[in-house]
Amino acid sequence: MSTASTEREDQERRTRSPGTARPSGRRPSARRPMPVVGVVLVAAAGALVSVGCFLGLYLRPTSDDWCAAWKSRDLGVLGITADFYRTQNGRITNAFLSGIIYGDGLAGVKILPSVIAVTFTVGLVLLGCRFVRFLGARPPVMIVAACALAVQALLYYAGTRSYQVLLWAPAAISHTIPSVIGVWALLLAFWTVRQPRAPVRAAGFAAAFLIGFGLGTLSEPFALVSGLLAAGAGLLALPRLRLARTWHPFTWCALWCGGLVCGLIVLYTSPGARWRRAQQPPRDSVLSAGELKGAYQDWLHMWDAVTGQWAYLGAAAVGVLLGLAANRRTRSPAAGWRPGVPRAVQTAVLLLPVPVVVLGSFAVVLGLRSGYGPTGWTYARTWTNYLVPMELALCAYGALLGEWAGRRPDRRPAAALAGPAAVVAAGGLALAALAVLVPNVQQLTTATVTRAAAWDAQNSRIRTEAAHGATDVGYRPLHIGSLAEPFFTSAYPRDWVAACVSKWYDVDRIHRL
Repeated sequence: MSTASTEREDQERRTRSPGTARPSGRRPSARRPMPVVGVVLVAAAGALVSVGCFLGLYLRPTSDDWCAAWKSRDLGVLGITADFYRTQNGRITNAFLSGIIYGDGLAGVKILPSVIAVTFTVGLVLLGCRFVRFLGARPPVMIVAACALAVQALLYYAGTRSYQVLLWAPAAISHTIPSVIGVWALLLAFWTVRQPRAPVRAAGFAAAFLIGFGLGTLSEPFALVSGLLAAGAGLLALPRLRLARTWHPFTWCALWCGGLVCGLIVLYTSPGARWRRAQQPPRDSVLSAGELKGAYQDWLHMWDAVTGQWAYLGAAAVGVLLGLAANRRTRSPAAGWRPGVPRAVQTAVLLLPVPVVVLGSFAVVLGLRSGYGPTGWTYARTWTNYLVPMELALCAYGALLGEWAGRRPDRRPAAALAGPAAVVAAGGLALAALAVLVPNVQQLTTATVTRAAAWDAQNSRIRTEAAHGATDVGYRPLHIGSLAEPFFTSAYPRDWVAACVSKWYDVDRIHRL
């Protein structure tokens, strides 16, 4: 009987048509171009990100760098933290990180882009693997890595202020590092709520509050955006909605929001923040009709700039690849939504990123208008705080689309070509989005390397003059990244950049060459 059964199976395999090779209805031919596309995208996106890491070696002080550098050198980590709290802006975590990064001269500034890129990549890969497991498949590591690197490349180079996002340490500390911390905090949240031991969960909950507090005193825009996300997720995680079985997810979200609020209170009530508000000219309340209308116009201008860069669609394209790659792998019957979760709740979870990005971006604009006036929305380095969740949402939606398309049973002969065609199309769009960034990366590289050579020559001359007792030295502004350099204002007493440069070189003042 065993021999007869084997013969029947061989006969069935010989007579089975190509379109019905697998009863599941999936398109196994999609796997053929997938490894090649994955390798190409990892190489392309990885090369772009690597350029940013390499340019770290050519970073030299400009604008706020000068102030953070001399304060870290002369006051130490705790000294600059106290200075920020008492006289600057109240961002104590921001000052603490600045003290660490600038504590050894320029060494920390030079390695910061590499540290950000590596930690961000690892965090995004782990987050992507968890997402693929939710879809019920074994994570395709190559495609997940392509997603992580492509999202970063778009974040660093697709905007209007590429130098400030990754290479300028003050902006990276305030607006890029918070997103890195946020990704790792999300991974910590998933780990915490699944822990069976109460002491371990308690440690995770305590970490949620402490991290939230730190971020509240690190970056106000990120605190607003992440607070919206945590509040929405916490409401959806209420056990009565049956998305979560226990109160653990809601507790984590509540503690995160509590930490953010406490951090913002400390920041807002600090002497430094009060001094900073006192320097601003009187204006209407940020919630007045005129200010809200102005903020809405600024918000439209900002989104006009963002939507004008079609390269951001590359995040959705690599997401589609992730969904297609996940679909062809072994599925777990225990994956997906918990049994009994209402369809309305599932829809709310899927749509949660939309109000977070929309309302979060408006909150960012409102804060910028309050702090910097009608031109505040042009401070594009702050856009990172909502661009990261936007790109991750595009990638996730693309993955869901790819996974859905790959599950559709289709036994027509043409279906055998649909899988490879979808992979090639999505890969081509993602590669085209990355190619659009190349000219910007080339300009950034030229400007950064050229300025580094000019800065080194000028630095050597100034230090030689100062060593010979000069108290007034010449300085030629070396502009980069639309940032302030000495003599940005004609009133020297108001030139805070020139004052910080003088402090850095231990001279009384500088004059323009």
